Amino acid sequence: MDRIDRRILMALQRNGRLTNVELAQEVGLSPSPCLRRVRLLEESGVIERYVALLDPERIGFGMSLFVRVWLKSQDEETVQQFIAGIRPLGEVVECHLMAGDCDFLLRVVAADLTAFRRFQAERLARIPCVLSLKTDIPMQKVKLTSELPLAMD
Repeated sequence: MDRIDRRILMALQRNGRLTNVELAQEVGLSPSPCLRRVRLLEESGVIERYVALLDPERIGFGMSLFVRVWLKSQDEETVQQFIAGIRPLGEVVECHLMAGDCDFLLRVVAADLTAFRRFQAERLARIPCVLSLKTDIPMQKVKLTSELPLAMD
């Protein structure tokens, strides 16, 4: 990946709806070589997919909460059972297997605390291998980005 590829990626991270002509102008290429580079970045998996970023509050998910999860055991079967239980839960927008104090860290979205409490009691806590849950409620969103820092060398 060279400097031009990085410029392409930075531009697409900011606006994935750029036309090829607009992208080519922004990175200083003609359209054909620009399109060829984008296709190579897609084929190599550097560009995984294109998405629309939604405003959670405008669609009824005004709260984002962090849930630390402890499992009854840390063996592979238990971990896989939890992963299988968490995958279909749409409210869980991030799930990370952790090293350290807890076993998993989740980011969960909900309309409000009542909706979250219902989700936690009726769905999350009912995954059979869950030992305990601790919820952290952020008070203010300071930074949230999907852009990766691409050094230009």
